[in-house]
Amino acid sequence: MSKKINFLVRVVVFSLITTFFISCDREFSDIGANIVGDNHYGLLCDSTSTVIAYNQSLGPVQTNNLPINSIGYYNNPVFGKTTACFLTKLQMNDGSLYVYDKANVSIDSVYLYVPYYSTYVSTDSDSGDSTYTLDSIQGSNPIKLSVYRSNFQLNDYDPLTGFQQKQKYYSDQQSDVEFLTPMVSRLNNSSDATQNDNFTFNSSQIKFFETTTDGSGNVTVTSTVRTRLAPGMYMDLDKTPFLNDILKTSNDNLINNSVFKDYYKGLYFKVEANANSANQGSLARMNFAQGKITIVYHDATSSTDATSLKRTITLNMTGNCLNTLNNEFVNPVTPDVTNGDSELYLKGGDGSMAVIDLFGKEDVRKYVDGVSVSGSNGVPDELDDLRNPANGQLPMVNDASLTFYVKQNAMTGAPEPNRVYLYDLNNNRPIVDYYYDNTNGITPKYNKYVHGGILVKSDGTLVNVANGDRGYKYSVKLTNHIRNLIKNDSTNVRLGLVVTESIMSASEVYLKNPFPFTDDSSSKAVKYFPMMSVANPFGTILYGSKQGTDNPDSKRIKLRIYYTKPE
Repeated sequence: MSKKINFLVRVVVFSLITTFFISCDREFSDIGANIVGDNHYGLLCDSTSTVIAYNQSLGPVQTNNLPINSIGYYNNPVFGKTTACFLTKLQMNDGSLYVYDKANVSIDSVYLYVPYYSTYVSTDSDSGDSTYTLDSIQGSNPIKLSVYRSNFQLNDYDPLTGFQQKQKYYSDQQSDVEFLTPMVSRLNNSSDATQNDNFTFNSSQIKFFETTTDGSGNVTVTSTVRTRLAPGMYMDLDKTPFLNDILKTSNDNLINNSVFKDYYKGLYFKVEANANSANQGSLARMNFAQGKITIVYHDATSSTDATSLKRTITLNMTGNCLNTLNNEFVNPVTPDVTNGDSELYLKGGDGSMAVIDLFGKEDVRKYVDGVSVSGSNGVPDELDDLRNPANGQLPMVNDASLTFYVKQNAMTGAPEPNRVYLYDLNNNRPIVDYYYDNTNGITPKYNKYVHGGILVKSDGTLVNVANGDRGYKYSVKLTNHIRNLIKNDSTNVRLGLVVTESIMSASEVYLKNPFPFTDDSSSKAVKYFPMMSVANPFGTILYGSKQGTDNPDSKRIKLRIYYTKPE
């Protein structure tokens, strides 16, 4: 009976969510947030402006202390293989630890747990078991996962700057980590291969069962569930290294977390292809800061009382961390920075982005007292013309958007990023429309939905990956940006386009190898890159701005400006 009720509840909830999606889509249509070519109620449309967009490969990017990290091995049918490993410091939950009887202290168990991003579905009233759906995981094949104690020190501050600047670590430092990390015996050496050689990101609830102990000290696991945890990375760890390295070490190493972090450098999660899934695997995005290691041990009650007492110490996976990325992807396009590219490869992690110039680059005219004369003024002629209409009356911009069409035949079978992010490359910040948009979506991933950049189908409705939907386009609103360019003579900044894991963060990280800001290699360099693009390991191929053999004009990047003429 409970299962039937639960089913009915799910049906009702699904209906409400569907209705909400439809409502949102209608709202999108009304404001033009993700429907390009929708009814603009008789407004005039200018879609003739030149847009030049070209590819820019990134190289290694800063990946220490990301809020979301990738781990796994995945063979993307479009972008090739990615191997993501992870290194983290540990901190004592209580801030310190004192072991009274070093000679006789013993460990009952050690386990590691990091929750996945998941959504609760239902609970069976008979068994008490709950079901979940996992988010941010691509692929379902096993990987080989090994956990080692690391000797690579993740510093807070850079000694080369006299400890004045924070230390930066990059995505290409896997070999540096492994050079200092003995990888002889792994900590996750359980006989259960699903915890190491055949590791999978499992959606099952994790259960701990009650145990009983007889007079001889024999422990029996009962069928009574003691504790339930949401799905996550779970491993039983080798007790001996933790006994020797944590409990039996000098208490001076455990006096506080500052000392402990210098002593115990951290854990290294090394990922390799599974022997039976060399061309498949799976990749997850996780918040390791929610992870912990639990050590259950027995120690004397105090320095004067030798009575054995059961205790627990928790080591949190907080503090410095590093995500290393090993990609086989090489952007097949040699960028044409002058004329733009016919295809744009957006790849997260340390992949590639698109650089965009609005209104082209031609600058052979300028206006003096409203009259066009020969000469350069650092402003594209197309923008100059918009700023200086023949009748002297500036158009009233009601709506403006950039639309990017997915090259669907090139993306067959590949995971698609839910969202792209358009930003001011000159100043390393969002464009003004980002700040103006405070709308909230059904989840945080859909916040700022007016500004857009959300993947939609050809009818403008949201892509539902679970239904096998494929994306058709991304559309980004930049109405206020265009208004400022025309009306307020704002600088026509160069724009960057990247995939993003979360639109709610505009933080940036460093590029190991900055690239020139303009066509002139002697110009200032672009040093920063959006953090949330690094956190998303996937990519998409878009039709570019340049006419190509497989790039129809209808799919090229379009800047559409809807306006009214003053009376």
